[in-house]
Parts: sequence; structure tokens; C-alpha cells
Amino acid sequence: MRILPVLHFYSMLEFLQRPVVVTADVNLNVVALTLLGLLSRLWQLTYPRAVVFDEVYYGQYISFYMKRVFFLDGSGPPFGHMLLALGGYLGGFDGNFLWNRIGAEYSSNVPVWSLRLLPALAGALSVPMAYQIVWELRFSHCAAMGAALLMLIENALITQSRLMLLESVLIFFNLLAVLSYLKFSNSQKHRPFSLSWWFWLTLTGVACSCAVGIKYMGVFTYLLVLGVAAVHTWHLIGDRTLSHVRVLCHVLARVLALVGVPVAMYLLFFYVHLMLLYRSGPHDQIMSSAFQASLEGGLARVTQGQPLEVAYGSQVTLKNAFGKPVPCWLHSHQSTYPMIYENGRGSSHQQQVTCYPFKDVNNWWIVKDPGRHRLEVSSPPRPVRHGDVVQLVHGMTSRFLNTHDVAAPLSPHSQEVSCYVDYNISMPAQNLWRLDIVNRDADTDVWKTILSEVRLVHLNTSAVLKVSGAHLPDWGFRQLEVVGEKVSRGHHESAVWTVEEHRYGKSQEQKERELELHSPTQMDISRNLSFMARFSELQWRMLTVRTDDSEHKYSSTPLDWVTLDTNIAYWLHPRTSAQIHLLGNVVIWASAGLATVLYALLFFWYLLRRRRNICDLPEDCWLRWVLAGALCVGGWAVNYLPFFLMDKTLFLYHYLPALTFQILLLPVVLQHVGDYLCRSQVQSGLFSALVVAWYAAACHVFNALRPLTYGNRSLSPSELRALRWKDSWDILIRKH
Repeated sequence: MRILPVLHFYSMLEFLQRPVVVTADVNLNVVALTLLGLLSRLWQLTYPRAVVFDEVYYGQYISFYMKRVFFLDGSGPPFGHMLLALGGYLGGFDGNFLWNRIGAEYSSNVPVWSLRLLPALAGALSVPMAYQIVWELRFSHCAAMGAALLMLIENALITQSRLMLLESVLIFFNLLAVLSYLKFSNSQKHRPFSLSWWFWLTLTGVACSCAVGIKYMGVFTYLLVLGVAAVHTWHLIGDRTLSHVRVLCHVLARVLALVGVPVAMYLLFFYVHLMLLYRSGPHDQIMSSAFQASLEGGLARVTQGQPLEVAYGSQVTLKNAFGKPVPCWLHSHQSTYPMIYENGRGSSHQQQVTCYPFKDVNNWWIVKDPGRHRLEVSSPPRPVRHGDVVQLVHGMTSRFLNTHDVAAPLSPHSQEVSCYVDYNISMPAQNLWRLDIVNRDADTDVWKTILSEVRLVHLNTSAVLKVSGAHLPDWGFRQLEVVGEKVSRGHHESAVWTVEEHRYGKSQEQKERELELHSPTQMDISRNLSFMARFSELQWRMLTVRTDDSEHKYSSTPLDWVTLDTNIAYWLHPRTSAQIHLLGNVVIWASAGLATVLYALLFFWYLLRRRRNICDLPEDCWLRWVLAGALCVGGWAVNYLPFFLMDKTLFLYHYLPALTFQILLLPVVLQHVGDYLCRSQVQSGLFSALVVAWYAAACHVFNALRPLTYGNRSLSPSELRALRWKDSWDILIRKH
């Protein structure tokens, strides 16, 4: 019985006497390219220690993250902003810096190196990733090395990755998505459903979601990968060697990893974003009252403790729910409409009703039961429900909200809305309104503070209370016109209202009620929005918010990008002629464009000949050629062509994601020409010499533009003139 433990002990001793050996395959090309990429992007990363171009834009959002203040950026989802903020957090940034102008010197509390680190790392790692992608496409090490070297010396990519900007991070995840899918596709042939198979498939979905989470442009690459995966899956379904169950498992695995994972990741980005930004901020007014009330401070401080259910006798302020054209509150004051307007039309001369974009005591209204005279809430309160008929009494003047068949001041096709004044007995009051809860779950729903979106439909004329968007003249204090819209045009955003501030009225007397309207409420009822409700609203606002699309002196068109007929002055030294410009390597840009055209011509030529049963390429080479074109030419097209349809201000850096796919294609086309179009050794030798000369020219241009890429050296006017590219440099020369 004791023999086995003794033998086991001696076997352990024998194992410990042998050395532990670990073998690993290390691609020195990848190691060298990674080191070169890090050197090119991290060298003097803190220079210049000043705000460079769009750093003034992203820096504000980093400060908001540091201070947990809510903001809204319509340019894209929050993942990219959070990555930049992570750099600030790791560097100990407290958010205290005024990002007010380009060129402002960073104070000592701003960790410049840390803030620029993540974009620089993303740019550096894109270099070895280019090598890996071309290699996974089954092209030679020489072609893979050529693609990586082009990524390494492309001046615009270096400039963009060395600053606190997002394009290099977007490019990194675009390339990671393509590389992961290629590795998954290659492992599919040998080890389906293995651990590495699942890893690369899942990483493809994660990389796609990260690309979309950085900028909406990332969805183009995501759709490209989905398209290639769909074609591969379609071929796999036709494989009769696989059982039905195995085919189903393949399809479900791809749906889970390439659809389920990106959706979950996208929601996670917003969840973290909203968890971090829980305080009221400068962009609150864009959001709904319900969203604002979920933030700490701001409206949450004002509305804390309000009753949830609106009852007869409630005192409320009514805000236009979607803030169109601007956030404002239903308002009235003692001034009346003019008897005669400038165009000769007459009015009711009754009390004005407007929409006022500021909080004011004249924004308060009392919800009254038409069948009773009470203006205070009964005990117990009688809630107002969908479909109920109410009267709205202006809190400070005790006039009833009224509309009638009188043309509105600025919108003659609509009805005038007024607070009824009995100047003329021939014009009786028409002050009954039916409550229509737009977002109700059932027809018995109760009107709720902040949460309910309602329309007020006039009982006599079926007109809907609406903000027209026009500003009244001076007699209306430039406030927004409110009208009764007779023609129903569906769910119009300017006709929807929410109760923002709410209290239960306690007094029937006017004097006491005025004092009551100025006093805070005491009841405490929580109404926090769910994550999905906040996510849905924030996503919709980001997609629909209008950004400033005014013309910029460095804006350009998509056609300017291909010819490199534009540049952007990112930074100018205040005392010397040192400067940083976003300017591409003209040799690489021109060659990449020619390679794309050449690939398209060769592809269609081969396709036509294959239609005639003439196969110039072996089948495996043809499939490799098609896949390279689908990913590289397709990646360029989906990241470039949509900009022709966009109505927004565009800049040269928008072209960089498309350019990276062209750079990947360039050595692929060069290898194909050398392998299949050069018929003799003499032609091959001559072509190789041309390729080497071409690479030397690209390196020369990189070195010549290096002072403008890094901005670390002053340039004389003659040196600037020597670097001139077309007419876009004339302005730069005149400055010196």
C-alpha cells in the first residue's frame, strides 16, 4: 500500500531535475515593425505642449469625464471619448483646463503624454497589423513588409496618431476587425470550433463594435466584414460534407459573435458612459425633462420631491418635449395681442400666450376640472387620465388657455392661442382641452410628471396646441409663437409637451397661490429612468442633433482628398516658423490611387476571360485575389464613397481610414504584377528595380515632410516653397 506514494514522490523528483523548456515562434519582422512604429509615434510625444487643432474639441469632453458632467456629442458614440479620458485618468488629470483656443499652452496639471498615448499606441500597432493582414491574405513576406513600411512612413497617419484625436484609434480597430476575421477564416479550414477559432471570431465582433463605438464611420467597415462573412457562410451552407446540425452551429456561432457581441458591446459603451456622467451639464437642455431629472443637480435639484401623478388642481409648467425648435415653456403674461397687426389683420386683443425659453413664474399653469370651481387639489387627489377634458388656468393672471377661429399672428393658416379676456361677448370662451398621452401603455394611463408626453387637443375645433417656431415681434418680446394647428400631421414633435415642474395646489385665493408658486415642494417621489430609456433618447439625440456645419477655411471635398489638393495647418509656433500640418506622402497617395484603378481593371479583365473559360490564374490564386480586393478595395470604397452623400463639413483626416485600405492593396498589386504580368527575368528584374526606386522616393518624401509632421524644426520660406504641393501651399508661403 505504501509503494505507490513512494514511486510518485520519486517521479516528481525526477521531473524537477529536468529543465523546463518553452518554445515559441517569434516573427522578428513583426517585432522590428512594432518597435519602429512605437519610435515613429512616441518620439517627443509631448511636443508641442499646446492645444493642437481638434484637441480643443476632444479636450472639453475629457474634462467633462473627469468631473462626471453630462455632455452630448453628435459626432459619434462615446467609446472613443472614454478611451481618451482613460488616458487623462491614468495621468492624474483633474479636468481643470480651459479648452478655449487652438495654440493655448497646456498648464502643468495637464498630462500631455498620457492624453496622447492611446492614439499613438493605436497608430504604432497599426504598422505590424498591416504586415499581418497581407500575410493572412496569403501574400509574400516581402509584400507584407512593404505594406507595413508604407504605413510606417505615411506622414498624415503619423501626424494624426501623435495627437489627442480619434482617427488612429478608429483605423486600429478597423484593421483589427479585418485581421481577426482573416485569422478566423484561415483557422476555419483546419480547426473549426477550436479555442483559437472562437477567439478570433469573437475578437472580430469586439473589434467591429469598438470601431462603431468610436465613430459612426466605423459602421462601414463593420458592414464590409459582415458582407464577407455572409458570402463565406453562404458557401459553407452549400458544403454537402457537413451535416445539417453542424451547418446550423456554424451559422449560429457567426450570428452570436458578429451580431450579438457587437450589439451587447455597443450598449455597454453607453451604459458606462451614462454611469460616469451622472451630473448635470451644459447640454442638459437638449435632453427631455425626464432625462434631465435623472442627472444630479440642475433639473434634478429643481424637481426633486415632486408628485408623480398630475391631479385636478395641480400646478404645472409645460415644456415642449423634444426642444424643437428650442427648449421652451408654455407661457403667458398680462400683455395682449395688438388690435391690428402690421399687415392689417385683426386679432382678438386677448392675453398673449407664447413659448418662453427661460424659467419664469409666468410659466405656471393650473390643471382645472371644467365641472368644478376648485383650483386646489382635493384629498385624496383625483388624477388626470388620458382622454380627460381639462382647463388650463394661468397661475399668475387666472386667465384660461383658449383658442378660437382667429388667425395666429405669424401663422395665418393656424389658430390664435390666447388667455381668454371677456372684451367682447360675441366671442365666447373656448377653453376646453382633451388630454392625449402620446406614449401611453393603455387608454387608462394617468398623466405623469416628466414621464408622460402629451398633446392638448382643443375640444371645439380639434386644433392641437403647438409651437410654430416663429419669433414674435417686439410687442411679443421676441418669444416663440404658440398656435392651434387644425390640420393633424401625425406625431409632430413641436406639438408634444411634458410636465417639468409640478406641485399640488393648496390655495383657492390668488394672493396665497402666487406665494405658493414661488415656494419649493416637499414631497419625495423617485422617478429614475431605466437605462434603455436613457440610451434610446441619447442615441436619438446624437443622430438628430444639428452640429455647426459652417464653412471652415481648411474644409475640403472628397475629390480633393484623392489628389491631395488640400492640407490642414494643425499648429503654428507663436514665435518661430515651426509648424505641424496634416499633409500626406504624395508618392504613397498617388500610387495607392493608381493601384486601386489597376486592380479594378485587372479584376474585370480576369472576370471577362473566366467567363470565356480562360483562367489566367490558378483557382487558389484567383480566390486570394478576389478576397484581397473585397477587403482592400471594398474597405476603401465603403470608407470613402459615403462622404459624397454627406451634408457636413469635411476635412482631409476623414479620408485616412479609406487610405489605409488602399495602402494594404498597393503591395498586393505590385506582387501580382511581378508574379503574373512580368513574362521574363529581364522584365522581373526591371520591375523590381522600379519598385525599389519607388520605395526610395516615398522615403525621401517622408523625410522631406518630417519637419511638418513633427513640427520640431523651423523652416525658412525657401524650404517651405520647396515643399509646396499645388496651390494649397501658397497661403502658407505668404505668411512667411
